[in-house]
Amino acid sequence: MNSIKIGLIGFGFSGATFHAPVIQAVRDLKIHTVVSSQPDKVKRQLPEATVVSSVDELLRDPEIELVVITTPNETHFPFAKAALQAKKHVVVEKPFVIHVEEADELIRLAEKQGCLLSVYHNRRWDNDFLTIQSCIESGLLGEIHTYEAHFDRYRPEVRNRWREQNLPGSGILYDLGSHLIDQALQLFGLPHSVTADLMEQRPGAQTTDYFHLVLGYGGGRRVILHSGSMVKNPGPRYQVHGTKGSFIKYGMDSQEESLKRGAKPGDPGWGEDFPEQYGTITTSVNGLELTGTIQTLRGSYETYYHKMAAAIRERAPLPVTAQEARETIRIIQAAIQSHNEKRTILL
Repeated sequence: MNSIKIGLIGFGFSGATFHAPVIQAVRDLKIHTVVSSQPDKVKRQLPEATVVSSVDELLRDPEIELVVITTPNETHFPFAKAALQAKKHVVVEKPFVIHVEEADELIRLAEKQGCLLSVYHNRRWDNDFLTIQSCIESGLLGEIHTYEAHFDRYRPEVRNRWREQNLPGSGILYDLGSHLIDQALQLFGLPHSVTADLMEQRPGAQTTDYFHLVLGYGGGRRVILHSGSMVKNPGPRYQVHGTKGSFIKYGMDSQEESLKRGAKPGDPGWGEDFPEQYGTITTSVNGLELTGTIQTLRGSYETYYHKMAAAIRERAPLPVTAQEARETIRIIQAAIQSHNEKRTILL
């Protein structure tokens, strides 16, 4: 079977680090063309790819079946719309778009054109999240009443890049927040309320660099999602508490750092966790109180693109649907409204 030829729009940090190496690890996919203003950079990593300077030139190529968009957030909607109008399947880097109305328009257009539309929420395949998902589904923790997830960093200096400038869709609520929100929605579904505290915490910050979200669910369940840019010594990455026990996990999934070092899926140790970062569980089984560690499951960003290839060739389910990604944008917009109006927003 011929490989699915991909047109990659953008070759910055996201395209070069998070997409290209992972796509290369999937046998049924091939990066055919890249839109970039840095052809030398592309050729060093993808010597067989064609480099073009415009999105229109890429979209005119009939050989390209799948377009992957890795450009700044405010370009996601117009580029995805143009790709769908050209009858290409589309993967959009998270966050999907900036506004829910844009998501709705793209979803309608994809259906009309008979094209697949997905969003790269790759952190569904983080090793720590896969482990937590397994713990919850196993029933070891009982009914979950409190779930807290942190994505903290220590970046005290504001850098000159679009993510930290006063632009539509910039800031860590759209960036890191979209990961945490998507994971929470996978575990618990849509909340009934959103309460948010957002800040520009660092000197000279132009956009949100701190957020604290509380998602309300029925039955007294609370989901707390938090991120800060001034955290030198972070606490637990996840804390999950249920009627039968608790699970606490420190440390970050290893795949991002592996990709930064030039590693790829399939390399020795890919997606594995450090034993000293294994999560600890305290639970009850048949009246016995048990405390111990749970080995972290292997992370697998490549699963996203394996599933995307299967969706195109075999009509298998998408790894992430546009409708799911739309709900993440809905929560982000509700969080902004909550902060601006200093109140809880009911969904």
